[in-house]
Amino acid sequence: MYPYIQNTQEDIKRMLETIGIDSVDQLFSDIPEDIRLNRDLDLKPSMSEMEVRKYLTDMSKKNLTTSDLTCFLGAGAYDHYIPSVVKHITSRSEFYTSYTPYQPEVSQGTLQYIFEYQTLICKLTGMDVSNASLYDGGTAIA
Repeated sequence: MYPYIQNTQEDIKRMLETIGIDSVDQLFSDIPEDIRLNRDLDLKPSMSEMEVRKYLTDMSKKNLTTSDLTCFLGAGAYDHYIPSVVKHITSRSEFYTSYTPYQPEVSQGTLQYIFEYQTLICKLTGMDVSNASLYDGGTAIA
């Protein structure tokens, strides 16, 4: 009946009996006839995973990016080049925390930015307290 649905005819019959109707068409009886599709879907033949990947890759190659065109986004989003070494340098822990890479010091850095965030929110909103979420799983469980 519906090749894309895993239910057997017996499954469908039992489900229809359970909800008290005689056919699948009755499920859609509230939809006016003039707006129903009333024909099979125009679907392409099925494809393997590799065929789908190639199809989507070919389709995506039709897109143009800001590398292909002039970018007028503004607001600081301008064409620019970031040397590959920047990612490697900034991923070193001594550049993203003022502490040594040991866990207690990294935790201290996290506590510091949570404190800064909460302080800023309290000053902006006039509230006495602000929550910057839970610090760790143990706190969340408690």
